[in-house]
Amino acid sequence: MTHDVLVVGSANADLVVSTDRRPGPGETVLGGDTVVSPGGKGANTAVAAARLGANVALLAAIGDDTYGTMLSASLREAGVRTELVRTVTRPTGIAYITVTPDGENSILVSPGANQALDPAAVEGALAGVGVMVASLEVPLPTVERAIEVASAAGVRTVLNLSPPADLGARALAALDVLLVNEHEAAWLLGAAAEPARLLDLGPRSAVITRGAGGALVVTTSGITELAAPSVEAVDTTGAGDAFAGALAAALAAGAGLEVAARRAVGVAAISVTRPGAQPSYPSAEELPAW
Repeated sequence: MTHDVLVVGSANADLVVSTDRRPGPGETVLGGDTVVSPGGKGANTAVAAARLGANVALLAAIGDDTYGTMLSASLREAGVRTELVRTVTRPTGIAYITVTPDGENSILVSPGANQALDPAAVEGALAGVGVMVASLEVPLPTVERAIEVASAAGVRTVLNLSPPADLGARALAALDVLLVNEHEAAWLLGAAAEPARLLDLGPRSAVITRGAGGALVVTTSGITELAAPSVEAVDTTGAGDAFAGALAAALAAGAGLEVAARRAVGVAAISVTRPGAQPSYPSAEELPAW
């Protein structure tokens, strides 16, 4: 069993409510109807890559419940291979998401089954893989083990450091690409730190996503700024995962990091013009029009 891309990460049900404003402490605010859709950083990344034509497998854990069934079906429909998706006794993870009229979101995640994805799950999963991309809604030891095994096998490694966590120095040094947004970069380095200092942490390169501001590609040769197309944002949920999936798919197809990141900027821009996470991700056929 071989894959262009292996995604190690979470699979969640997204429960999304639109609201005029987010509630403050102790406050109740009325919102719109709840919309349930497939999500989770791992599943989102895998779907984004698969819709762009990559051969993708997801290593994740779900519960034996309605949400788990929904996620399995949505992954297969998107073309993601699910042989490595485990069904466990804990409930499927859930993300509670509020979206305001400007398209911005706030998210509370109940990890559930994602916490049952242990490091042993990685063993034997990386044979024939070109690019392994991981994110951090699953246990940190599992992510560190995935990076270690992938690096030793000559697999290109990408880590979407979201949500932020203290990754070990050994895992950071084994990374080909560290992917962070501006908030995560500031968490790592401090608000005033230079982006180039990300490489001092150990990875061979880094990409900083900046929302409507595009992205920065950081290598030993310098920093390249990539502009984003001007779009009207409807919902930014899952845009970072769209970027990660598009980046991994392009790298697996042989693109250089700058070209891959430029493509990912475009894919993420398309995604924010549509509601939801996975439902907003474009196919490869849609890209030329953008």
